[in-house]
Amino acid sequence: MFADTEFFDPRDLVQVKYEMLRRVEKDGHSISEAAEAFGFSRPSFYQAQTVFQSAGLGGLVPLKRGPRQAHKLTPEIMDFILEVRRDQPDLRTADLVTRIRERFDLTVHPRSIERGLARHQKKRRTQQ
Repeated sequence: MFADTEFFDPRDLVQVKYEMLRRVEKDGHSISEAAEAFGFSRPSFYQAQTVFQSAGLGGLVPLKRGPRQAHKLTPEIMDFILEVRRDQPDLRTADLVTRIRERFDLTVHPRSIERGLARHQKKRRTQQ
């Protein structure tokens, strides 16, 4: 079906999942047949079906992968960063990376530190 027309895009995961669900619901195909035809496992079909029933089409949009928060910048490490910055405001971010590695035996990307500091500043502004 996806190869015969320009309307269907096999790279559009939302559309592919919806068509798989539709094939079972409207066309009466078995779950196994539909899942296999669209390149999914049966558990993936059931997961798509559940999320579609509860959240609609938007639920089929893939979630962003990766960490949801700054998991390396624990409160202890953020306190350390803020303390060092308070004592040495002109210290470069690269130097903070080195100090964190020495103190906590942890490698943190400079951009993560910059984002952590920005979040801290934003939090302070909203509390005032």
